[in-house]
Amino acid sequence: MAVASSDHWSSRFAFLMASVGFAVGLGNIWRFPYVTGENGGAAFVLIYLACAFGIGMPILMAELLIGRRGQGSPTTAMVNNANESGRSTVWRFVGGMGLLAAYTIEIVYSVVVGWVLWYLFKAITTGFDGVDTAIAQAEFNSVLDSTGGMLLWTLIGLAITGAIIYAGVKDGIERAVNVMMPTMFLLLVGLASYNFFAGGFSEAITWLFTPDFSKVSFATVLAAIGQAFFSLGVAMAGMMVYGAYLPRSISITNSVLVIVCVDTGVALLAGLVIFPAVFNNGLDPAAGAGLIFQTLPVAFAQMPGGYLFSVLFFLMLSVAGITSMVGLCESVNAWLEDKFGMPRHKAVVRVVGSIAVFSILSILSYNAISELTFAGRNFNDNMDYFSNQILLPLGGLFIAIFAGWVMRSEFTRDELPTLSAGAYKLWHFLIRFVVPVAIAVVFYRGVAG
Repeated sequence: MAVASSDHWSSRFAFLMASVGFAVGLGNIWRFPYVTGENGGAAFVLIYLACAFGIGMPILMAELLIGRRGQGSPTTAMVNNANESGRSTVWRFVGGMGLLAAYTIEIVYSVVVGWVLWYLFKAITTGFDGVDTAIAQAEFNSVLDSTGGMLLWTLIGLAITGAIIYAGVKDGIERAVNVMMPTMFLLLVGLASYNFFAGGFSEAITWLFTPDFSKVSFATVLAAIGQAFFSLGVAMAGMMVYGAYLPRSISITNSVLVIVCVDTGVALLAGLVIFPAVFNNGLDPAAGAGLIFQTLPVAFAQMPGGYLFSVLFFLMLSVAGITSMVGLCESVNAWLEDKFGMPRHKAVVRVVGSIAVFSILSILSYNAISELTFAGRNFNDNMDYFSNQILLPLGGLFIAIFAGWVMRSEFTRDELPTLSAGAYKLWHFLIRFVVPVAIAVVFYRGVAG
């Protein structure tokens, strides 16, 4: 079933806002700056940029062109493209892998977004005045122990996501991202500007942008490849669906260039929001996932204007989380509409409702069933391993193989008309040879590690 004209993006701006919103998530905001600092600062950034443009950009172009040419949900798009090139329709499994990855990620991710919304509520209602390290740790532990509280805020996040998707591509997703993403950008710039005067800014600049080539190793290159691949949101079905909504008048190549640059810029700008507060208050920049919920509240308590800063910070994180959830849910929603002819409103209820049910297992994995393990991992760890270490690398590998070896070159060339002949040959070479090898290495590293 072809995508209806009403489900096409009305402008390049709307498509870019939705795509960047999908790519920029919570992990991207806190993890990229931390990994950058730990792997040589500017030296890592240079390696990352090479990987983003040499690996991430080609595969993102491939996923979008498959979606636009296939004009359907991920499985339908794969089948349509395979048929057009005279290939087996068994390639539908690649779309299915992306859908499964999106669904499993959303089960765990929705709970974390719930934490962010809860902390936004805490920031607005009580603030973090007087919070020290022990109090912040106890506060976060109480969140993890509160099954009812986590469920409530997870449902609120899913309800917001569902309401956006329920309204449709133009009236829902477009309207939301056209407001939410510029708001997030403004908040990032405003918070970074505040840090310039509040202190810790020079230390953050040193952490992020001073090249230390002594820290660069083969492991650094692997980290850069993995970050480039995963931070752009490829192989999660969302970009393929967004590609199906993309009119032919909009250049895939130019759009992907903007997405990669903005995604990287947002991650670095987030570092200038987070780390000045960390350094200025003598906190640990290597706190990992706990940085947001256990370390930063201590900084908010100590800084001038901490109340306003904390509210704006968690509002920015909420926007990043919700826009990523929209992309993950929309891919599965589009599949239900396409596969079963289901009206959008019914599909949304089923997708969001089922994620809400399974999210209970994710919530309980933080308390009641945390000791219940399979293969040495609890439910959340297994979902994370299955999606991030298995489905995403394999999905990306097969997308590259499909675009480079299965689809006829005249069809991929037709979807990339703004590329010169030489640039197209470079893309085709990268997607056929460089990208599959790089992803295979990341996959092996993830499984073997």
